[in-house]
Amino acid sequence: MIIKHFELKKISLKEYSYFLFYGENEGLKAELIKNNFEINFKEKIYKYDEKEILNSKENFFNTILTKSFFEDQKLIIIERATDKTKEVLEEIIEKQINDLTLVLNAGILEKKSKLRTLFEKNKKTICIPIYEDNSQTLNSIITDFFRNKKIPVSQQLINILIERSRGDRKNLNNELTKIEGFSLDKKNISVKEIVRLTNLADNYGASELIDHCLAKNTRKTVTILNENNYSDDDNIIIIRTLLSKLKRLTKLHELVDDKDNIENAISSFKPPIFWKDKPLVMRQMNIWGKNELKNLIYKTSEVELLIKKNSTKSKNILFDFIINNSKKINSKIL
Repeated sequence: MIIKHFELKKISLKEYSYFLFYGENEGLKAELIKNNFEINFKEKIYKYDEKEILNSKENFFNTILTKSFFEDQKLIIIERATDKTKEVLEEIIEKQINDLTLVLNAGILEKKSKLRTLFEKNKKTICIPIYEDNSQTLNSIITDFFRNKKIPVSQQLINILIERSRGDRKNLNNELTKIEGFSLDKKNISVKEIVRLTNLADNYGASELIDHCLAKNTRKTVTILNENNYSDDDNIIIIRTLLSKLKRLTKLHELVDDKDNIENAISSFKPPIFWKDKPLVMRQMNIWGKNELKNLIYKTSEVELLIKKNSTKSKNILFDFIINNSKKINSKIL
């Protein structure tokens, strides 16, 4: 059965034992699981990563089937759930365990997902899709935060924090936590202070940096590079990420030769490309030809060697290479 996240308060959770939260908004999922489930169980909570269960199903079933005089109800939370958990879930549902509430936290699940289908069609299970927070929701969270702290805040500052949250209140809450510590003895916070305070390396991952580079989004690429203090290890991760994405685009071009259609090639690619990333990948495919990609793979390998041999200049070498390849010169999209 499918319900919206705000409808959780309208149903009796005691009438159901199996819940699936899926989507990329980790912050909202964490809030909902904490406020609707963890708060009611406290010390009777058992958390698993999916891999732990798949690696030792026997131990997992021993935990959920063992009854204790001190426990009348257990909460089991499975993180990073995927379709691989489906058979385990079906076995649990079939056993009809009375003293168990099971919550699954999954990432993005495609419509064809077996796990998603199981929870959507079974009347005994609750499926809750979680989407990105919109600007209005994030604006409200920020406004309430500063109102409670009695610190005046401008719309410009709010917009900066919304942009850096990237549609996920988990990212936003991380930034607000930093601000809370910084503002303990301050009555005002300037935009400049907020920009400096939130310019940490975890704001943008290597994957996002490379995606904007290959999409010829120079301004965003430069912004990400300027707002991060990358280490030598980060430099290697970035260059390896670039190589990986270049090889993926090359394989996609080979698929296009068979499918005669970029969209069909992207849809049939393995491992699957998430729906949210498809427009960006399509743009990259239109920009980079197969021969250009092969040439860039060769150059990227050379740059990796240069970075390893010149650690003191590695950042400059990498940044120049990334920025140069993000420019729209000689691309098909001008």
